[in-house]
Amino acid sequence: MKLTYDPRYNLAYLRLHEKTAQVDTIRVSDELNVDVAPDGTVYGIELLNANEQLRAEDDGKFVVVNEAAGQRSEIALAGRDSAAAVVREKPDKPYGA
Repeated sequence: MKLTYDPRYNLAYLRLHEKTAQVDTIRVSDELNVDVAPDGTVYGIELLNANEQLRAEDDGKFVVVNEAAGQRSEIALAGRDSAAAVVREKPDKPYGA
């Protein structure tokens, strides 16, 4: 799985699988497209107007939580004028605690 963000076009793409087959793009809304193969496999999710969607929660950070291990990773998203991002990992409280 891979998340890419292009501030030039304000697009983010969450790739769940490498495209190995023809996919259809389903427009879910003005800000969301989903790439789906004929067998129903979701290959990716495209966020249009991504900076607004990605910064709406969690203080502008992309957060990945491994609930089973109680681990949390944060990526501070770059500002519109910056191409850099800061990656920081920190343990979260144990799941369910």
